[in-house]
Amino acid sequence: MSDLKKEPVAEKEPVAEAAETTTEVAEAPEATEAVDTAGATETAPAAVDPRLLVREQGLAGYLNDFKRRVRGGELGSLPVIIGLIVIAIVFQLKNSSFLSADSLANIGVYTSGLGIMAVGIVFVLLLGEIDLSVGSVAGVGAAVWAVLSVTHGVNDNLAVLIAIAVGIAIGALHGFFFAKIGVPAFVVTLAGFLGWSGLQIWLMGKEGSINTPSGSLVENLTGYYFQDKAAAYGLALVAVLAYAGSLLLDTKRRKAAALPARPLSEILLRTGVVAVISFAVAYVLNEPAGARGLPLALVLFLAVLVIADFVVRRTTYGRQIFAVGGNAEAARRAGINVNRIRISVFAISGMLAAFGGLFIASLSGGATKNLGSGNTLMNVIAAAVIGGTSLFGGRGKIWSALLGMLVIQSIQQGLNLLGMASEIQYMITGAVLLAAVVIDSVSRRTQKTAGRT
Repeated sequence: MSDLKKEPVAEKEPVAEAAETTTEVAEAPEATEAVDTAGATETAPAAVDPRLLVREQGLAGYLNDFKRRVRGGELGSLPVIIGLIVIAIVFQLKNSSFLSADSLANIGVYTSGLGIMAVGIVFVLLLGEIDLSVGSVAGVGAAVWAVLSVTHGVNDNLAVLIAIAVGIAIGALHGFFFAKIGVPAFVVTLAGFLGWSGLQIWLMGKEGSINTPSGSLVENLTGYYFQDKAAAYGLALVAVLAYAGSLLLDTKRRKAAALPARPLSEILLRTGVVAVISFAVAYVLNEPAGARGLPLALVLFLAVLVIADFVVRRTTYGRQIFAVGGNAEAARRAGINVNRIRISVFAISGMLAAFGGLFIASLSGGATKNLGSGNTLMNVIAAAVIGGTSLFGGRGKIWSALLGMLVIQSIQQGLNLLGMASEIQYMITGAVLLAAVVIDSVSRRTQKTAGRT
């Protein structure tokens, strides 16, 4: 019996490597192909995969690899980045205040709460599932905090932790019914959407709203700004150094494994681009007259993104998520506890939904019985999909939440500056969401035709 238990463990790595190919990091595939090539040379000459030589060919190699990826349907974040550039140019031409410090600060603050919730949705979408309850869970989280902290006088920090813990419990419950009982995630979370909305209304009582106390932790989530210029520039410097360090560490690891690594010139170029963007944003937030400084909300959102991205791309648990999303049966046969992964992913979604609900309560001035309703669910799911996470599972990046929310919030901010009605915003956001899904579907079909899936 002990031998039977040990055998699947040895098979985890191939599945993990196969799953990691969907992240487009192209680390495990190169390692696998390098081993295959090395093994082939011992018996018979074999052609080296041209993808392994991309970094050695310099700019021409990257250009050829880019063309190959586009022809194969691997568009990655390219459509979203192009879309953001177009949005910025159009609205800046229409209204010169679009790229002002105040406008960018608003985009950062309003992006944070929904963006954190979108990170949880990315986790769920990587499994090829959906969570329709995030809006209601956000409302319950805010209601639990408000009732405990304001009505019953519980310590503010403790009330926040309890609210987040309630979100984790709700998400785990959804995951249990899905993974253990076999109820489709769509049905479970739809039932949760209705049931938790009722709980939220019951918790809020007859008045239906509880105002956020002045100076409370929740109020500061979106109301606090680092006015010291060193904060914004310091965060930019930390981001640049961390990015450069990750590239250097990755290069060292590849060289140790005898794999092609990024040349120093490429590392410097990538770091330079990140530095220009980071310090430009810091300058705009700090220097102009009337600038409020760096929003705390944006710092917390970026922290969630970095941690979640590390978990997904750099841990065994993250690789197992991709494996289950790509092929649950293959993952099960490789020894992965599929039920554990599913339950934990929905727990993460519930946790981030409750945390995001506190941001929404901070923005709206308190918890209400309607918090999390309206277009909250649509915006959260749309952000993940628009950012590049596939609806079909097994492919996507955590940073999709940031890119997608930037697209949605930039459109809303630009239309608000132009005085457009909310119904126009809904129609445009819906069109952008449809375009993102169409791109994803066409991309998958192209990859299938090219033999890439």
